[in-house]
Amino acid sequence: MAIHNVVKSAIENGGRIIPLIVNPELTNGTGLLNPSVLISEGRIIVNIRHVQYTLYHTNGKYNSRYGPLAYFNPDNDCTLTTKNYLAEVEGDKLRWCNWVDTSKLDVDPLWEFVGLEDARLVEWDNKIYLCGVRRDTTTSGVGRMELSEIKVIDNTIKEISRFRIPTPFNKDSYCEKNWMPILDKPYHFMKWCNPVEVVKANIGGDTEQVFLADRTIPAIKDFRGGSQVIRMGDMYYCIVHETNLWFNKTGQKDGVYRHRILQFDLDFNLVKASDEFDFMTSLIEFCCGLAEYGDEMIITFGVADNSAYLLRMSKEQFFKILYE
Repeated sequence: MAIHNVVKSAIENGGRIIPLIVNPELTNGTGLLNPSVLISEGRIIVNIRHVQYTLYHTNGKYNSRYGPLAYFNPDNDCTLTTKNYLAEVEGDKLRWCNWVDTSKLDVDPLWEFVGLEDARLVEWDNKIYLCGVRRDTTTSGVGRMELSEIKVIDNTIKEISRFRIPTPFNKDSYCEKNWMPILDKPYHFMKWCNPVEVVKANIGGDTEQVFLADRTIPAIKDFRGGSQVIRMGDMYYCIVHETNLWFNKTGQKDGVYRHRILQFDLDFNLVKASDEFDFMTSLIEFCCGLAEYGDEMIITFGVADNSAYLLRMSKEQFFKILYE
């Protein structure tokens, strides 16, 4: 199957695309991106990441003086700072939306990447967590996955605890990111997908490896984390991304992101990988959310660090992407 516009195909077959928009008076109009989704007590809850920069990408055309990929920051703030907004989707709009207040546990950042990035929503042991990477705790930008427990307190969303997850083996690893939480297995993550590696974070303690596959798919780009890992029937499913980064002849950075749906058996053996696809024919896209909702599948993704979307499609369309 050729790389194609999944959103277009879904809409043509009865699906819906919902822009996830936070009031620009709160964001100063800069980037919304990489949302996640969680079905909790029958409600569609999303986390929307906000950054204080605007990304310009040529998408293969109209190069700028700064190259094909350029970040534009406010003159007085050259950091990459993330804030997260929690919201409930009702129909085609947000019923409510609140900033996640992390002030109780925040300290002065030591690195220019500030905040919890690309957080996935997960509910374990009746607690709601944001799980993403944080890189502001060391002067060199070491990245580790963190579990951030959040709770509604006095009509606001507050972070009430934070746990920085150790690596299972390589303690000197520079940046751990995009681990995919396994929703029906508390504190378990799919750390890698080719070969498959599953780890468990013991809150307050070490991280242990619980599964490592003995085979890889040869001659294929890295499968990198994306959505959560969800169980449907006797199979697990997730969406991963593949990144092709390069530098042009003047040393300017560019990249292309593509996606696949992966299927695993209950022992986490890889059963099926879809062909590559894109969401909206953009070169930079990223998926942080996947959920089953009745007869539908919900996928949340960001485009070019400037827009966030929730896609509702039939299960039939979802499996068509996987199997055709």
